[in-house]
Amino acid sequence: MMKGKCVLSIARHTRTAVHLGHPILHCVTIVLVAIALQSFTFPALAAGRLTEFLQHTQPSGLFEGADRFGDIEGDPPIAPVYRADELVGYVYLNSDFTSAVGYSGKPIHILVGIDPKGILRGLKLMQHHEPIVLIGIPEKKVVAALNAFIGKDLGQVAAGAARPPQVDIVSGATVTVLVMGDSVVRSAVRLIRSNRLGAAPGETQQPTATETRELDASKSEVRDWQSLIGDGSVRSLRLTVGEVSEAFRQAGQTKAAERPESPNPQDEFIELYIAPVSVPTIGRSLLGDAQYERLRGQLKPGQQAIVVAGDGAYSFKGSGYVRGGIFDRIELLQNGQGIRFRDRNHTRLGDLAAEGAPRLREIALFEVPDEFDFDVTEPWELQLLVQRSIGARDKATLPFNLGYALPDQYVTVKQVPAPQAAAAHKPAPNEQSAQSEAPLVDNAAQPTADEEPLWQRIWKMNTVSIVITVAGLLVLTAIFFFQGWLVRRPKLFGWVRRGYLLFTLIWLGWYANAQLSVVNVLTFTNSLITDFSWEFFLSAPLIFLLWAAVAAGLLFWGRGPFCGWLCPFGALQELTNNVAQWLKVPQITVPFGLHERLWPIKYIIFLGLFGLSFYSMAMAEVAAEVEPFKTAIILKFMRDWPFVVFAVALLVAGLFIERFYCRYLCPLGAALAIPGRIRMFEWLKRWPECGSPCQRCAKECPVQSIHPEGQINVNECIYCMHCQELYHDDHRCPHMIQVRLKREKFEALSSPSMRGKGPAAKPVISQNGIPVQRPEPVAGPST
Repeated sequence: MMKGKCVLSIARHTRTAVHLGHPILHCVTIVLVAIALQSFTFPALAAGRLTEFLQHTQPSGLFEGADRFGDIEGDPPIAPVYRADELVGYVYLNSDFTSAVGYSGKPIHILVGIDPKGILRGLKLMQHHEPIVLIGIPEKKVVAALNAFIGKDLGQVAAGAARPPQVDIVSGATVTVLVMGDSVVRSAVRLIRSNRLGAAPGETQQPTATETRELDASKSEVRDWQSLIGDGSVRSLRLTVGEVSEAFRQAGQTKAAERPESPNPQDEFIELYIAPVSVPTIGRSLLGDAQYERLRGQLKPGQQAIVVAGDGAYSFKGSGYVRGGIFDRIELLQNGQGIRFRDRNHTRLGDLAAEGAPRLREIALFEVPDEFDFDVTEPWELQLLVQRSIGARDKATLPFNLGYALPDQYVTVKQVPAPQAAAAHKPAPNEQSAQSEAPLVDNAAQPTADEEPLWQRIWKMNTVSIVITVAGLLVLTAIFFFQGWLVRRPKLFGWVRRGYLLFTLIWLGWYANAQLSVVNVLTFTNSLITDFSWEFFLSAPLIFLLWAAVAAGLLFWGRGPFCGWLCPFGALQELTNNVAQWLKVPQITVPFGLHERLWPIKYIIFLGLFGLSFYSMAMAEVAAEVEPFKTAIILKFMRDWPFVVFAVALLVAGLFIERFYCRYLCPLGAALAIPGRIRMFEWLKRWPECGSPCQRCAKECPVQSIHPEGQINVNECIYCMHCQELYHDDHRCPHMIQVRLKREKFEALSSPSMRGKGPAAKPVISQNGIPVQRPEPVAGPST
């Protein structure tokens, strides 16, 4: 293998996933969910993950000519790599050192090979769940993008002598590639700064400065825009269209240079401003007193916030954060590390409060995440990633950096003792049990015994989404428990149902990407027989909550709560069919004999996927594309045309046969129907006349889950409650019509005009329990 060549491959056996779901063992799941929602104590799992992945990796795939791995050591764990008896470097897992959560909301695991000098020698992509890469964007494009890191000297980056290398952007997978690249660079920098690579002392020595800069919080005043610009409190970057085109031309991107945003090279491309608004004077001036005080209340001790504002033809926000939740056009850089902001860190501002501030098109307030060790008193940069389309799908990218240094007037300088240099030697095996590795310079990377687990940080970062999801589940629980009251009011119930389906489709599906899948069932089963760990399942909060709700719902109502209410694709089918019915599209009623013979198809599909998962999870995940969920919900139809055609075809079929996919093809529905048979309660009410002679419910059931004999097949019922509307409707249900007529007759006979002059007739109770009027005999004339 040529030196510096990156070998990347998907691990042959995918053993864990971050989704939770297994219907056959749902009773066990419910118990475990109850335990999981309490306090958790997890064992150290990092070394186990590294060991697992090394079992599927050849040393020569990371270092040319290497033939064996040494014993795993330290925490976070690393493993030495040898060529005969020569130490050529170390291998570690990126996710052990830094967050690597991608578009899917789940970690991306990459083995990184790095030599003692801090030069990257090899990478191997071991496990990910990025939908756009699993099937969509060819993986070879991602491989080619990450190849750019091989041979990079990250020792210089860790020392602050060089900027972090940038990954080549892959059109359509920007967020995924950026997360992969950032995690590789950040994890390598943290490892190098820990002095665990045995580098020369001068290359990774800790700083020996005897003074430190601290933010002076006592200085707080309100200043105008010109004074803030004048002393560097607010820094700016101005670029014209012509300057950007020339930069692309010098970088060898001639196609991008020839496709400017406007024909006039003097037009403004972007006018970009940055400032740290957690500094009292700057914050009060730019935000105003009220907004600044709100910001102070939101920030944790030591946490910082910056304002980024821009105008011109180019948006620093872009649209990637809408789809993937990450602002992919800007990155905060400091001390060789960088971080991209997510939508949860962002607050949109209308304008700047400083007197004389210009009107700007985009103004964003970003809170710097706790996981990034950001010192506002030290120099930092905001990198702007400029993108230009050079084809139907391809883009060229070019970085522009805007530097910032906090003016001296906002800081105080204190004398402190010089810190001790970190030990550079590698502890012997007997030392590792008595002491930890040398502490990392980056405090955010220091592994401590009480360090907050990743899943807890993810839950805290998704607090708003979790609250909304829990509220939605509580509303659905109320709908089910008070269904009797709701279905007696058909118009109100119709609005409630359609409103909830819109919430499921738009928020749960298209925004939060909380679409459950049969893959969840397969991966959970696979993890049970390999290396089950709650921590991985908990790292996807919304998926965890939904599966917990589905597991509980199976005991009460069967598969109905999910299939009829919480499935975004099911909601999309029903809403589009409602529109079709409104447009008078003819509806096809499948003959019941054919209909019940088509039911087993989805069970056959599920059993096939279930069996295939024991042979190869990777193959099972590919075969699970029989589900259109990824195309229609996760990727919002932004895929290759065969997948889009398949999903659209199912939706078109659903215009004529309501919920066509749910009825006959959905393997997840089949998986949930199996344990749904053991539900503990029967909520759907029936009259003795149902099925014989009355067939109204059977004919009007949207998914034909009611047999002609009258019984409801709970395996197929989606709990739309239409039959319960009919059950209580005394103008459509024949049984209730008879009850109403008898009641009206009784009321008419009981009215004063019908009583006559004789004594009041006494009501008697008939056999069916309906009071009827029996007039008393009238005495004849006396003789």
